Amino acid sequence: MGRQTAAGEMNEAGDRNEPSAASAGGWQPRAAIRHRRGEVAQVEDRLAEETPVALVYNGISHAVMMATPLDLEQLAVGFSLSEGIIARAGDILDVDVVHGEEAAEVHITLLQAPFMALKAHRRALAGRTGCGVCGIESIQLLDLHAPPLARAGACAQVDAAAIARAAAGLPAHQQLMRATGGVHAAAWCELDGTIRFAYEDVGRHNALDKLIGRLVEDEQDTALGFVFMSSRASYELVRKSARVGVTMLATISAPSSLAVRIAGEAGMRLVSFCRNDGFVEYVAGGAPVVDAQPAAVPR
Repeated sequence: MGRQTAAGEMNEAGDRNEPSAASAGGWQPRAAIRHRRGEVAQVEDRLAEETPVALVYNGISHAVMMATPLDLEQLAVGFSLSEGIIARAGDILDVDVVHGEEAAEVHITLLQAPFMALKAHRRALAGRTGCGVCGIESIQLLDLHAPPLARAGACAQVDAAAIARAAAGLPAHQQLMRATGGVHAAAWCELDGTIRFAYEDVGRHNALDKLIGRLVEDEQDTALGFVFMSSRASYELVRKSARVGVTMLATISAPSSLAVRIAGEAGMRLVSFCRNDGFVEYVAGGAPVVDAQPAAVPR
């Protein structure tokens, strides 16, 4: 499914415009002056790319988000599922990614039924970096609930050792983070904490949507693993995860109160402050459960 093209593929001299190695890696070099320990030096820094990305369904622009221009096909599939635009991957006939000089467009061709439903419930989502609610026209249109999970409890056996393994393994999958220091990561982990794959983006919601797109492509059983993220746990991350059947979300930083509430409604296991020596598990309507048993980092 899908193909990628570049807007203005040939320059005036007739040479093909290829993306730079930096751009292909999701970052751009910039001159900077570094002040550290009383010393001043001129350096070249690497900045994470942030690009307007338009999602165009059957020729109609539906959403514009700020994202890292990598893995945009996965972003489109994951966004379409996690936002309820489609019910299954088969609702998408084709995905075409077009890169321009200052923006990108992802053209998604839907089956007639989901496209007509999208037109009936269309909302403008022009927003900030991966924002999950920007552009909603009224509070009444805001979905603050998540569907109950059919297989809630599938990740009950995930323990401190599994969390430690995921926390220790994530940096190896954060190439863009190492280059720039400015992006989020979303990883898919087996029940023992082994990371299968991960995606990065300047927006945490975008990173998760890219991961969801990959899960769909691989036809992954979402009850046989969990999502581990380098960010905080916001309500949008919980809602998006629940929509595709993810039964456990683990994050390095804190959750919001709404994220805890929605996770409780869905029956999703939510753990945060994940480190190699423990985590905090949140229970809707109750006190947090702290698992601080020291755990050696699994090898």
